[in-house]
Amino acid sequence: MRLAVGLIITVIAAAIAGRRFFFISKLVRSGKPDPGRTEGAGTRLIAELTEVLGQRKLLKKTVPGIAHFFTFWGFTILLATILEAFGGLFSRHFHIPLIGTMGWLGFLEDFFSVAVLVSLAVFTVIRIKDAPAKKERSSRFYGSHTGAAWLVLLGIALVVITLLLYRSFQVLDGDFPYSDWAFASHGLANLFRGISTKTAYIWESIFLIGNIAVIMAFSVFVAYSKHLHIFLAPLNIAFSRRPKALGALYSTPNMDPETLSEDDVFGVGNVSQLSWKQMLDLVTCTECGRCQEQCPAWNTGKPLSPKLLIMDLREHLFESASALLTVGAPANAWEGKGLVPDVISEDVLWSCTTCGACVEACPVDIEHVDTIIDMRRYQVLMESSFPSEAGTMLRNVENQGDPWGLGQSHRLEWTDALDFEVPVVDGTMPTDAEYLFWVGCAGALDERARKVTQSIARLLHQAGVSFAVLGPQESCTGDPARRLGNEYLFQMQAQMNVETLKSAAVKKVIASCPHCFNSLSKEYLKFGADFEVIHHSQVLETLVRDRRLSPTKRFEQSVTYHDPCYLGRHNNVYDEPRGVLDSIPGVSTIEMKRCREKGFCCGAGGSRMWLEENIGKRVNLERTDQALETGADVVSTACPYCMIMLDDALKARQAEGVADESKRVLDVAQILESSL
Repeated sequence: MRLAVGLIITVIAAAIAGRRFFFISKLVRSGKPDPGRTEGAGTRLIAELTEVLGQRKLLKKTVPGIAHFFTFWGFTILLATILEAFGGLFSRHFHIPLIGTMGWLGFLEDFFSVAVLVSLAVFTVIRIKDAPAKKERSSRFYGSHTGAAWLVLLGIALVVITLLLYRSFQVLDGDFPYSDWAFASHGLANLFRGISTKTAYIWESIFLIGNIAVIMAFSVFVAYSKHLHIFLAPLNIAFSRRPKALGALYSTPNMDPETLSEDDVFGVGNVSQLSWKQMLDLVTCTECGRCQEQCPAWNTGKPLSPKLLIMDLREHLFESASALLTVGAPANAWEGKGLVPDVISEDVLWSCTTCGACVEACPVDIEHVDTIIDMRRYQVLMESSFPSEAGTMLRNVENQGDPWGLGQSHRLEWTDALDFEVPVVDGTMPTDAEYLFWVGCAGALDERARKVTQSIARLLHQAGVSFAVLGPQESCTGDPARRLGNEYLFQMQAQMNVETLKSAAVKKVIASCPHCFNSLSKEYLKFGADFEVIHHSQVLETLVRDRRLSPTKRFEQSVTYHDPCYLGRHNNVYDEPRGVLDSIPGVSTIEMKRCREKGFCCGAGGSRMWLEENIGKRVNLERTDQALETGADVVSTACPYCMIMLDDALKARQAEGVADESKRVLDVAQILESSL
């Protein structure tokens, strides 16, 4: 009897869930090709081991991370009990061959059963304490999905409870294959001592069928809910960029006019133009909100939430599924509604600073930044739609080679304050110059950033490091244009700069701007760059360590260091700037609450430095307030954009009387130089 009932339940549930999984698979495979997603098998295997099995990202939040760890491993270990349950349908004395009677397996099954129940209690407390409704400013998803979350907790609990109950009655009727090492099953059985073997078998059958019914019902529920990530997260992590989806953008579309056709589409303007990996990202989202918690736009009152953006796109993907799977029209013939502004508002799209905090936080490796840039590309290149103030910046880069439009003639003015000559590349690198110092637009043209450039140059000169500069030959790397979505202008700048560096026979580059550093070292590789690129903080840390620079004068002030996003999260340079500060006598360093991988953006990235910020609190003010909370005398950084943004915000707070007039914003190079 229990065999027939169990099989009927299984077949019906498997058919319903299987139909959904087939639909999801077909929908994802309808996306555009996305080459390179299987390269580097070794790094992908490591990601599976650390992020899926090791739960590395989830454990960054200790309590919920440990609870999720035990829930994940609980269900992994309890796969053995599912096998035992289905085997029990065919034979009441079934056990797994070879290991099915060993005490250690029974102990593991019971231990993780209890661990899962404890974890569920933790999740319940967390959900009551930090209910999403308390954090959502506005979300049409909250009402429909909050009940689903409670159903998941209930479903998992019922799986474990019915499991332990049917095992306890197996103990009483003599069918249980494990010794008292299975402590929970034997302990629970003691509550029912005294019933007959026949009665115990009846209850065993009831709870065995109940366990299978709950498991199969739960599998159907998962297939139709956000908890699809239970099955899809390992796949999404396996196909995500390695080592992580930061640094260079993933795609570099062909922009050569000679090879383009009228049908070519740049970026993503509608759902049919998403790649299969972007679609997989959408259906994998767990709605955990970790990306939203870290997002500087969301935290300063902007409409952008990385979580809600992914959820909006996912809902639209499902709404468009029928057309996607039946029309079969090419992407440029799609007649569905556009993503911007019909699905994603313009304010959401342009609020992103591309800082990468969402990507860093996401436990299932969703690549938010690449998708946002793809939508920006479409708006800029296909629709000519972007914030009006950005037009000036783009024209300046195109016509003058810098975002300010000051022109190449001002590129060497920063050298006027130096008491030594800086060699300028004339054709090829001077034979006695080891490095090319890539000054960058801000470092050459902004008054505050120039002071940092001068400090770096003096430090290199004092340490005996031979270097030269391009001077008027240097032009914007194109980073602001690319992050805004103007891929064409970026590629023009990249090709021109790579040609300049190649013709000059440059082999080693020192970059002071993290955005230049990222472009030169990561993004220019697609255009034939073959030189080594080092950030100035890395060079200075090496020079101090090798005692070519010996700070001796005490700097008796407390310093808090702000991690530039494109130096830290995007390129994993965290220790070197701190190493420079730690080498300076008298410096007392204080970390902000949001630092290193969780560092908070200054607000300049994603071309936001050139856009108006009229919604919510200014990002640079929020970051400066976080720095002021430490009580530090000096806010230090290693990026000219960060320097400008933080200095502006500090002056605003000083004008308001919030910050002491003695507080300053300094680059690590300036602090180091003051100690020599």
